[in-house]
Amino acid sequence: MPQLSHRMGHAKPSAIMAVAEKAKALKAQGRDIISFSIGVPNFLPGEHVYTAAREALAKDSGQYGSNRGADALLDAFIAHMGRLGLTGYTRKHCATGVGAKHLLYNLAEALLDPGDTIAFATPYWTTYVDIADIVGAKTLLLPAPASQDYKITPAQLDAALAQKPKVYLFNNPSNPTGMVYTKEEIAALADVFAKHPDTWIISDDIYNTLVFDGLGYHNIVIVRPELRERTVFVDSLSKTYGMPGWRVGLMAGPESVAQAITTLNSNHITNLPEVVVAAAVAALAGPQDVPQQKCREFEAKRDVVLAAMAAIPGVKCPRPQGAFYVFPDISCAFGKSHGGKLVANDVDFCNLLLEVEGVACVPGSAFGEPSALRISYTCPDAPLKEGLRRIQAFFAALA
Repeated sequence: MPQLSHRMGHAKPSAIMAVAEKAKALKAQGRDIISFSIGVPNFLPGEHVYTAAREALAKDSGQYGSNRGADALLDAFIAHMGRLGLTGYTRKHCATGVGAKHLLYNLAEALLDPGDTIAFATPYWTTYVDIADIVGAKTLLLPAPASQDYKITPAQLDAALAQKPKVYLFNNPSNPTGMVYTKEEIAALADVFAKHPDTWIISDDIYNTLVFDGLGYHNIVIVRPELRERTVFVDSLSKTYGMPGWRVGLMAGPESVAQAITTLNSNHITNLPEVVVAAAVAALAGPQDVPQQKCREFEAKRDVVLAAMAAIPGVKCPRPQGAFYVFPDISCAFGKSHGGKLVANDVDFCNLLLEVEGVACVPGSAFGEPSALRISYTCPDAPLKEGLRRIQAFFAALA
């Protein structure tokens, strides 16, 4: 019988989706389940987005679109980047994809040959390692534990780049930790990047509008414009606009990279659907009141989660200032038991928490940090507070 390709031996299903599916199955059995697992924003875009989609359907051309992306969408994205302080980009520097995940995969295909090295910090988004494995790249991980607020230092970055990885993948604000680099921290890292000209930089910043505490979003290209020639900025509509199912990813970078993604699109997806493009343009170019309101709401929810974590003896939780995640260190629970069942690690903790209290969280080991777990706090206030109460009860019952 014919066999699957060798690369499929390196492909793994999403660890986050595995937790979400388990929670969904228990809920279907009648269990009262509160899910803090999957990173969905849990709100819908403004009505103007749906109006644009309906109008596009009414005048659908039925034709193929641009491999790079429709001009109107590229222009709306360029204007969006301008609001972030990223200026000087034109259509030839941009390309689109079926979500940021698709773009990250295509960037790996475009920039990495088998055996090349891609570097990034730990904790990391699970897909980073999965994509590297599929394309046959090596990974160089930079540990950034809770003791340093889940952020890398300039010295760590300098040591990593001295090993000449082909790509450095930077994530700010961070999934899974919610941490945000300050302007001063970004400037210090940009100085290090400038010293090492042989490495591509991918800046995965899809939570760039979800920043709290007046901190603001900052980018290495803004503080070091010369880095533009080897930096790729990746964005998405999923988190900012409550549109994860619409699957719109956007990138800007050197013209050669944007052209490479366009070429890959011509072989993979051809183009984004017309109705999706119309909705995306409306989201980016239209009123921004919904995402701005949701950002304020997420900031308030963040405070609720932090207060709940602070009330649990032994739990350490750096203060996230963006996205919608909290990433507490729960290692104080390891070696204890619940109802006679040992909590040896983060996976045991999350399995027992789901079984006993009906709360689904993702083990930190899925993100390369086995001392923690990820809480996605986008659910409504009532289940959020009830889920946090159950987590506190679970800790209190540990012996």
